[in-house]
Amino acid sequence: MPRAGAGAGTTAGAAAVHLLGTGTALPGEPVGNDRLSHRLGIPSAWVETFIGTRTRHFAVDLDSGRVRWTLEDLCTDAADRALADAGAEPSEVGFIVLATATPDALMPTTAALLADRLGIEGAAAYQLQSGCGGAVQAFAVARALLSVTPSGLGLVVGGDVCSKHLDLSQDFRELPPGALVNYVLFGDGAGAAVVSGTRRPGTQAVLTHLEHRLAGLGLPPGQRVEWFGAADLRSPDSRPPAVTEDYKAVEHRVPVLARELRDTLLTASGWRPETVDYLLPPQLSGRMTERITSELGHGFEWEPVSCVAETGNNGNALVFLQLDRLLPRLTPTQRALALAVESSKWIRAGFTVEAPQEAPDA
Repeated sequence: MPRAGAGAGTTAGAAAVHLLGTGTALPGEPVGNDRLSHRLGIPSAWVETFIGTRTRHFAVDLDSGRVRWTLEDLCTDAADRALADAGAEPSEVGFIVLATATPDALMPTTAALLADRLGIEGAAAYQLQSGCGGAVQAFAVARALLSVTPSGLGLVVGGDVCSKHLDLSQDFRELPPGALVNYVLFGDGAGAAVVSGTRRPGTQAVLTHLEHRLAGLGLPPGQRVEWFGAADLRSPDSRPPAVTEDYKAVEHRVPVLARELRDTLLTASGWRPETVDYLLPPQLSGRMTERITSELGHGFEWEPVSCVAETGNNGNALVFLQLDRLLPRLTPTQRALALAVESSKWIRAGFTVEAPQEAPDA
């Protein structure tokens, strides 16, 4: 007999997710490398050369550390825009699935607070603890919910406020590169999509073959994000850093997992590479994403849809930001591959995207 869980994550043949509208939210004005370098006391050229991210957005004030936007704020803005884009009312939403690694609190969940802010009474609100693969997880959960009520509407949301983990009071000149990279790599933001199990007038795209698999059995995590509270009695000096990342392991493993995921999705969908029009590559940093995109699309005329060089790595929001850029370009008969690799425990996640083909039933 196969082991329990063998084959989990493969979703070929299951019902599709119809995208009716998307929306995104980024806090404040973009923070460029000159501004960030001045604040951190590091050379702007270092950021440009090794990271390649040009701008990012922060929910906290860089000078004072004051929180200006919460995750709830950003998710609400993104959801409002997605509903408007879909021409839908909050009262039509039957469930919310929210993916995040950085909730505002452990309880109440940001998903429940979002439902309250939107004025949605009686909706089911689910929250997933996840990293960059969270958007795909959320779409997979939404698809399962829509299989029960295909004609209903759901709201899929992803977002992160990574800057809450960054200590802006320290002397950045004393930090090693492995710790300093987190201050220039990440950004904050949120995204949302209104989904249905069946095509409706105004359907913008269809997500078909979803893939979400653990790919790091026995390997140490590539990233770890701590949670500290009153129960943690260690002194601040003895606590581990809030965010740690094995950047060398990320550079080595993510391209490999991305290629595996690309091939898996092409096989599951039965698509030939030359029939794909767009590639939504994994979003890590401007420099690394450029390299991975070049390797994944080598020999094919795939137009990349990327955002990380302008938005920073904002975790669970990234796929939504890419979809928000893709949908206005997608024309009938066109296709896209969306790939995400989460380094926390090496998770590969992605889906295929198609323009809607047939007119909805009268």
